[in-house]
Amino acid sequence: MEILDKFWVQFASSVKAIGFTDVIDMLFVAYLIYKLAHLMKETRAAQLVKGLVVYIAAFLIAMVAEMKTVQFIMKYLLDNALIVLVVIFQPELRRALEQVGRSKLPIGLFSSHAISEEAVKQQWQTAISSICEAASSLSRTQTGALMVIEQQTKLGDIIKTGTIIDSDPSMELIGNVFFPNSPLHDGAMIIRAGRLYAAGCFLPLSTNYEISKQLGTRHRAALGMSENSDAIIIVVSEETGFISIARNGTLEINLSIDRLRKTLEESILKEDKDEKGEKKPGFWKVMNR
Repeated sequence: MEILDKFWVQFASSVKAIGFTDVIDMLFVAYLIYKLAHLMKETRAAQLVKGLVVYIAAFLIAMVAEMKTVQFIMKYLLDNALIVLVVIFQPELRRALEQVGRSKLPIGLFSSHAISEEAVKQQWQTAISSICEAASSLSRTQTGALMVIEQQTKLGDIIKTGTIIDSDPSMELIGNVFFPNSPLHDGAMIIRAGRLYAAGCFLPLSTNYEISKQLGTRHRAALGMSENSDAIIIVVSEETGFISIARNGTLEINLSIDRLRKTLEESILKEDKDEKGEKKPGFWKVMNR
């Protein structure tokens, strides 16, 4: 009983010593751990953590058993582990840093010109309609297509690999770009700020070795782009005519036009509502980025 009383006394004194700053500190660390676990989920980093746990356990056993040679080798590897991990997991680190950099700043802070929210919404509605109409037409004729909708992550390095067209969105123009044997039909079209900005662009292929071998180069490029950015990528298969959409490293295959339109409207237009605060309080908006 006396031991239990001492425990509660020490516990109460420890709780009283926790200040407001300590609570914020603990919440922040917990949030960082949660986001880190979320980023590692279903990536090579998840397997890395398991391997590190096994490695550290083996290292501790070697220390207890006084296995000098094994300790020396494992300690040498641990000393150089940081450099090795940065090299091996460069794509995952890049993706994590890009997600951190997607925090939204006040509109116009880094823009060369200000555009009203209503005009932006109207531009995207026109673009979504053109994309869906073009996807439907291309699907019927089984014409291959690859369209990338830029979001928070800027795709300047991808745009440089293609040709700038910077045109108003239209079904006809999208169809002409992807018409077989046209100069730009093999590359991807980049849609920026609701405009058909570039075409004939080259996308990075996915490094996920678990992708079905039935998927072609367009689908692998779409997945690769979604793994390295927050872009939304629409694919039309020239083999089946199926419409697919890639985002956040996942691929949805054989979407209907209604499903495609709904997905694009929810992903693009809903974002405007969140910015106006209609969906979430400001604190939770920041925490969910």
